Amino acid sequence: MELSKAVALTLLSWFFLLHHFHHASAKRSVYIVHTDKSSMPKAFSSHTYWYSSMLKSVKSVAQTSLEGQNSEPKIIYTYDNAFHGFSALMTKAELEALKKSPGFISAYADDVVTPDTTHSYKFLSLNTATGLWPASNYGKDVIIGVIDTGIWPESPSFRDDGMTEIPARWKGICQEGEQFNSSSCNKKIIGARYFNEGFRAEQPDLSIGVNSARDVDGHGTHVASIAAGNFVDGVSFFGYAPGTARGVAPSARLAVYKVLWNGGVNSDILAGIDQAVADGVDIISISLGVRSILLYENPLSIASFGAREKGILVSLSAGNRGPSVRTIRSGIPWAVVVTSGTVDRWLAGTLTLGNGKVITGWTTFPARASVRNLPLVYNETLSECSSAELLSGAPEQSIIVCNLTIGNADFSSAMNILPQSNVRAAILIAEEPPIFRFNLFPFPGVVITPAEAREVINYASRSSAPRATIDFQQTILGTEPRAAPALSDDASRGPGRSYDGILKPDLMAPGVSILAAYYPDATGPRIGNNIFLSTDYTLLSGTSMACPHVSGTAALLKAAHPDWSPAAIQSAMMTTANPLDNTNQPIKDMGFDYTAATPLGIGSGLVDPNRALDPGLIYDVSHQDLVNLVCSMNFNPEQTQTIIRSSHNCSTPSADLNYPSFVALFSFAERGRTLTRRFQRTVTHVGDGAARYRVQLERPENTTVRIRPQTLVFQKKYEKKSYVLTIRYKADIETQHRDGSLTWIEENGKYRVRSPIMVSAGADNFD
Repeated sequence: MELSKAVALTLLSWFFLLHHFHHASAKRSVYIVHTDKSSMPKAFSSHTYWYSSMLKSVKSVAQTSLEGQNSEPKIIYTYDNAFHGFSALMTKAELEALKKSPGFISAYADDVVTPDTTHSYKFLSLNTATGLWPASNYGKDVIIGVIDTGIWPESPSFRDDGMTEIPARWKGICQEGEQFNSSSCNKKIIGARYFNEGFRAEQPDLSIGVNSARDVDGHGTHVASIAAGNFVDGVSFFGYAPGTARGVAPSARLAVYKVLWNGGVNSDILAGIDQAVADGVDIISISLGVRSILLYENPLSIASFGAREKGILVSLSAGNRGPSVRTIRSGIPWAVVVTSGTVDRWLAGTLTLGNGKVITGWTTFPARASVRNLPLVYNETLSECSSAELLSGAPEQSIIVCNLTIGNADFSSAMNILPQSNVRAAILIAEEPPIFRFNLFPFPGVVITPAEAREVINYASRSSAPRATIDFQQTILGTEPRAAPALSDDASRGPGRSYDGILKPDLMAPGVSILAAYYPDATGPRIGNNIFLSTDYTLLSGTSMACPHVSGTAALLKAAHPDWSPAAIQSAMMTTANPLDNTNQPIKDMGFDYTAATPLGIGSGLVDPNRALDPGLIYDVSHQDLVNLVCSMNFNPEQTQTIIRSSHNCSTPSADLNYPSFVALFSFAERGRTLTRRFQRTVTHVGDGAARYRVQLERPENTTVRIRPQTLVFQKKYEKKSYVLTIRYKADIETQHRDGSLTWIEENGKYRVRSPIMVSAGADNFD
């Protein structure tokens, strides 16, 4: 009897397992398929018909879906510019059958994607009199494609005042949709499209919001206006950071591709980039992140390789997963990866104590509150500010000192608790670095550091009737309280997880408290817990904001040097970037107690647009050089072809790309050993006439560095010279990162062509 029960239970378990397997295998999901277009039979007039035929040939025997409705695999998108292939809704069984089709290369499941000024242009030294702005005519007629959440076309930043007719080479359209018609475009926004078929197929029950290129999030509008917003006078964030808003390339054109909705997926991203390439953009700006770190499954890697082949520079945000190392997911060798730093502008409030002492605190409280000569309260118990009940013991209409370095309260919880109390304002004591990014400040108050707080506490404790005043809406420029830029604490660091053989990130750009255009109906700052404000311009922070600064700079360089390749533009930005802050000291890292940042955090340094205009030397890279790099990555033939597409030559694989930075890696398995790495580089002289350069080396600690030759002599413009750099170093696990630099200095001092050197444990050593 017991045996019969056991058999019955076993059979029942197998039944449920098979039933589950049938349903799982019958469920349709979106897959991205890469194909060899050269394998298309001549009988098909286009790749679209060929892909449809491929899909029809693999229909499941069981044509009924889980809901009992007849269904069949369905093509979502076809791709033919950034790469060759399609995305389709199909079952795992259908995918397995598809793999047997002629021309199939590889496939992988669709995946989710997430989004990763009035002063920043001044911080980058852009000006109307000299340098890159006038030399490029402000980026006139260069087309920047923005892959993001769309655009709010009514923003003054996107007016087309003073712009000429749309370039005849433009092939894009202004796609009409919900709350967006052809009149939404103009001579500034020359193209707008939207892509959500992949998202809708994967998430049919989720709302997509507004089904058009209209931005109802704000992220895409913000990013686009940083890159190429027009001049707008009288902009501020509720009185903070006042001035004239403008993008880095204010005369450049914008083409927007909305690919992010209430979520996002790879297939829509690929469709947007593929269309941007077909439409004829010059620069692609992508401020978003993907989960896949494999170069042959990462849509940003695959599409940017195809875009680069077409002469289009792709700029990517590094991500906001710092400060730990190895947090850059898309460390893509053929894209410019951008990290974020502070600017020399502080949004502030002035705290005046009753004894006359004045302290500058940090705030963005969005109103002219009257906080004048009120009682100042400091009490060790009350000052935890951890509950409204606790604060009920504080006098009404007083200024409470909240010490956020003790107890359980943090800034966010304090901002929710304080409006429920009877106190009038607050002085918040908080450790760095978060105090520089309080963009939402709903209660009257200022943030000060523990060092500054000592004088406040002493005064409040010793005075018989302490009082204080707070004045809001202050904007301070300069080197105090901190030098700038400093690397954002949350910016992702290298080595890149996708590929660690190329140093990433490449560049730093302004990315903290950047004021730019926004979706006016978005939930903006609030006063208290129930008064919500809207704004046409807002402050946002992250590598998403840094990326369009570099995209705009690249557009300016493209306008000034239309014959330069994407690699030449990238090289010019990297070799002229500044590794020093505005006190002429090494850029500091907010995530590591303001110690000196390494190239794993800042790459080559802060982008310097004016110096990039005339870099002296450039490191150029051909498409075959990139093919050789991919061929060296130990991928199988299908993975290699997924990136490179149908035709390629892997006869000369090489990991030594002609890149304007150097990284010498070691693994834990090599610990204690002395290793040697040899790099060969070729530079092109782009200055006028003859020139002589000598090398200056800053050697990484405990390394031996040799360079041959040590002098480069050029007789004419566009002449090329090669050199070899050899680094001998010990695989020291205790000091995993050591950095230095190589700089070619023109004998008259006109040019300094700098490349960072990084000796580092490889990305695989940080699991």
